[in-house]
Amino acid sequence: MQMEYKDVADGLYYDQLKGDQLRKFQLEKIRSVLKYIDVNSKYYQRMFRETGFNPDTFLRLEDIERIPFTDKEQLQQWNLDFLNVHLSKVAEYVTTSGTLGRPVQLMLTEHDLKRLAYNEARGLTIAGISAEDVVQITTTLDRRFMAGLAYYLGCRLIGSATIRVGVGAPQLQWETIIDMRPTVLIGVPSFIVKLIEYAQEAGIEVRNSSVKKVVCIGEPIRESSLEWNKVGQYINDNWGVALYSTYASTEMATAFTECYCGKGGHQLNELIYTEIIDEEGHVLGPNMVGELVVTTFGLEGMPLVRFKTGDLVERMEEKCACGRNSIRLSPVIGRKGQLIKFKGTTVYPSAIQQVLDHVPEVETYVIEVVLNEFGEDHIQVLLAVKRDKERVLKNLKEQCQAHIRVTPEFLLREPSFVNHLRNRPEMRKPIVFIDNRIKKG
Repeated sequence: MQMEYKDVADGLYYDQLKGDQLRKFQLEKIRSVLKYIDVNSKYYQRMFRETGFNPDTFLRLEDIERIPFTDKEQLQQWNLDFLNVHLSKVAEYVTTSGTLGRPVQLMLTEHDLKRLAYNEARGLTIAGISAEDVVQITTTLDRRFMAGLAYYLGCRLIGSATIRVGVGAPQLQWETIIDMRPTVLIGVPSFIVKLIEYAQEAGIEVRNSSVKKVVCIGEPIRESSLEWNKVGQYINDNWGVALYSTYASTEMATAFTECYCGKGGHQLNELIYTEIIDEEGHVLGPNMVGELVVTTFGLEGMPLVRFKTGDLVERMEEKCACGRNSIRLSPVIGRKGQLIKFKGTTVYPSAIQQVLDHVPEVETYVIEVVLNEFGEDHIQVLLAVKRDKERVLKNLKEQCQAHIRVTPEFLLREPSFVNHLRNRPEMRKPIVFIDNRIKKG
């Protein structure tokens, strides 16, 4: 089970695995995980016993479909049963963001922290970041947040200098950029937009700054087509730095990072195995949209097998122009838990977001789904508009009808009201979707 996470250059070998060589490697890694959790995990011991699955019978990659899925509800309900070590070996406690519900607790050992550092060092290397860079981290390293810690550890491992400014404080961020001349920023895209806006108001020439790259976390900067979304386009147009999109979650403790080609986040073969499944749980082929399911490699504290992330993505298997053979994931297209059936059409909030984000007069918004008097899903968008309200609303309705074939109810509100809904102090990320459907039954 133990793997040394020291030399990031070793990852170049794993990036080139393909065909039978890759399948053999993945088979051995999954068998190792199954044997480990069969001995150490109360949850998986119970699951294997109840379902009659014997890890010794795992002989082909296809056998993974005989293993039941694990989901966030089970991880929350049986949390400590997922822990494979004594509590005395836990070195770090972290929690998920809780965007769709109560945060889930994850525990990492000292070994897991080394793996986390290696994971992020690999991602930074894929983005072309090295010991020559100075990295300014604009995300929080506290509040039980894994990402900020992961990037800090990853920077340390590749040897780049780090500046831990933390979240918020645009003035301090720019003072730091001017005084310490970082070459890389790590941050949430919407906050990078705020940095640009602050600089414009303060008379700072962003294009003359030392920053050459921005690693974007927590929010998408691309649409499913891999073209820039509104936020990515704004940063690209107004700063002109190289942008790198990432995808990760606390549960998998693994990141998928774009290379300079910008064609999806590269999978780290030595750390994770991925499947894309349909609504019935059947495994889909490449370039098909479905729910991402992950099996983690190398985690000592809380490894997961066939964990359903709830994120809808597609997997790309063709060789990347950067030379890597590794599988790549598209931007997240939607969340399975956010599926809406509206006027006979299946809609994800992300599709409505794309429409809203392409209308510059929309200042801020929240998408809310409720049940109408007939118990059916009803979508209402609470939004603030900068000017020409009637024209903007007409445009939004036309765009929604053209792109998602249905038109939500648009409700104009003051910016302060909408931002109060979006920015809740107990949440680490802005809330753009609120599910107020009454649970049936």
